[in-house]
Amino acid sequence: MILAVAVNLGIIIYFKYMDFFIENVNAIAKTDWPLLHIMLPLGISFFTFQQISFIVDTYRGEVPGYDFLTYACYVTFFPQLVAGPIVTHDEMIPQLRDESRKKVNWDNMAKGFYMFAMGLAKKVLLADVFGVAVNWGFSNVADLKATNAIMVVLGYCFQIYFDFSGYCDMAIGLGQMLNIYLPVNFDSPYKALNINEFWTRWHKTLNRFFTRYVYIPLGGNRKGELRTYVNLFIVFLLSGFWHGAAWTFVIWSLLNGLFCIITRMFNDRFKKMHPALGWIITQGFFALSLVFFRAETIGDAISIIKQILYVDFTNIDVHILYACQTPILKFIFDGTAVTHSLPFIYVGLYYFMALFIVLGTTNSHERMLAFKPTVKSMAWTAVLLVLSIFSFSGISTFLYFNF
Repeated sequence: MILAVAVNLGIIIYFKYMDFFIENVNAIAKTDWPLLHIMLPLGISFFTFQQISFIVDTYRGEVPGYDFLTYACYVTFFPQLVAGPIVTHDEMIPQLRDESRKKVNWDNMAKGFYMFAMGLAKKVLLADVFGVAVNWGFSNVADLKATNAIMVVLGYCFQIYFDFSGYCDMAIGLGQMLNIYLPVNFDSPYKALNINEFWTRWHKTLNRFFTRYVYIPLGGNRKGELRTYVNLFIVFLLSGFWHGAAWTFVIWSLLNGLFCIITRMFNDRFKKMHPALGWIITQGFFALSLVFFRAETIGDAISIIKQILYVDFTNIDVHILYACQTPILKFIFDGTAVTHSLPFIYVGLYYFMALFIVLGTTNSHERMLAFKPTVKSMAWTAVLLVLSIFSFSGISTFLYFNF
């Protein structure tokens, strides 16, 4: 078991962290070792964790005998291969071996197309639009000022939300078309009222993996308060390294880990707090921590936060204005008096629409549970697919492909 886990971790360390290790050795020891520039295999973080969970569960005697082809299909199941969810053998392999699932189920096909259309729309119509503004902002950190820094940070909050949520919807939708039920991985985290609740809603299957195979083996919360806090700290530290080979990811994870520990330490006081205040503190903290997650360097992240705190407000930059001028909105508003008198109308619409979707609507999982194959749902699916396809432009990359 130790050897098999070490081999899997060794492979991911080589591909994902070797250049990071060389960079730090060069910086500390003043050496000049050349970087390897190794191409990162798509989805390596996800299928490596699935293999590790299979290995550990086999060691524990929890895995029945599976043939190699079934195991290989479980590890490389394409809808969730590149960005999750991280599935376990006990929820996946029995479905793959179920003969009744190996024929077309038209209800599942309809539900799957519905989920896929919602996910594609989140990605193309929302995440990609915010991504244009975010990319400009993090490439021009010194020129932002408070107004644009806030817009860029909020834009990234929406981008990563709709990117990850959209991918999860598409993965679940594709699985549904194939009669395979994938676990819910994203459960409206921006509705959370404290940071611990937040992390039970964001990337649920990654949290489950770290809980089962790191937190509980370390002792969980069974060995006293201090040990519990140390275990939580270790889990968040590993989560940061898992997301990327950079110190910015580590700082992001440690900030969230410390806030989770503080929330647990003063749990009674947080419970007495007004829900609105709890929401503002939680989401405001997460938004600022995401600056480290996205920034190229720690210095850039600190610079953006400083510009927000300086409250030196200016006009919204034209790059953000143009980013939100999508073909659909331009078709609706272009040439009207509204756009001439209020050039920021596109930005206001996009940010308000994004906020309304994440806070004021039911999430995709809830919609799927209530789904019925009606003319209305068919029309909505078709509209989302058509709008998404006609909005394709340039090269679009899922953020979580990087992790």
